[in-house]
Amino acid sequence: MLEITKRLVELLYLAPIGDDHFRGDSQDLGFPHVFGGQVLGQALMAASHTVENRLCHSMHAYFLRPGNQHMPIDYEVQRVRDGRSFAVRRVSACQDGKEILTAIMSFHSLEDGFEHQAVMPDAPDPASLRSEQDWGKLVAPHVPEKLGEIMTRDRPIEIRPVNPVNPLKPEKRPPHKQSWVRALGPLPDDPVLHRCLLTYASDFSFLGTSLNPHGVSFMNKGMQIASLDHAIWFHRDFRMEEWLLYDKDSPSASAGRGFNRGNFFNQQGTLVASTTQEALIRQR
Repeated sequence: MLEITKRLVELLYLAPIGDDHFRGDSQDLGFPHVFGGQVLGQALMAASHTVENRLCHSMHAYFLRPGNQHMPIDYEVQRVRDGRSFAVRRVSACQDGKEILTAIMSFHSLEDGFEHQAVMPDAPDPASLRSEQDWGKLVAPHVPEKLGEIMTRDRPIEIRPVNPVNPLKPEKRPPHKQSWVRALGPLPDDPVLHRCLLTYASDFSFLGTSLNPHGVSFMNKGMQIASLDHAIWFHRDFRMEEWLLYDKDSPSASAGRGFNRGNFFNQQGTLVASTTQEALIRQR
């Protein structure tokens, strides 16, 4: 396993600090606050530690406060229900005695059933695309040094955007985005870890979908953007070191909020997970 990926995996595997209580460190990605995907992934790992022989199939979370990346995060899991097929857990993530995220997750035993799925949309092969870091190197000379370092640094999650927006000169586009994503593997054969990694990755470049029709980016003066909530559904098994197409659209923006939806497909066209997120997209 690559060292940079190993650090992320270690970040997601939380340390137990008591009955159904866990603690995780934070990773400095250069953002002002803790990356939301990290808190989501760690919360899912905390809940998964309290469930046996079942995997998470859905997660609904609210971001309550920005997290401090220089402080550990404590995760408290409440065992809401253990049924014959499903188990439900509630997770609270806290720093300095204050809740920064609350989430509820459902776990399901493997069973057979009806099968159908959406058709995978057309997308260029990931081998034909540049990574976000490659695009960042083109932009870096024109932005402050610290921001340039953030845009070009190595990451455990490789993202190759389709038709990326120039954040310095955003243009109005339809409310749709695509990117190929994968973890730089190889990775252990732990389906819980792969779900936590996809949860982590699902927060990258998601809310920007609702900015597309308005010709603005996070770099526009006066823009205040933040994830408000996040939901994810796991449909089928997958491996995060294999390319997944993240196809995103935004059906609506109003009242300073943008609503976003996403689907993850593997390269064989199988729909493996779906996401939704509402974000604050306020222009002061």
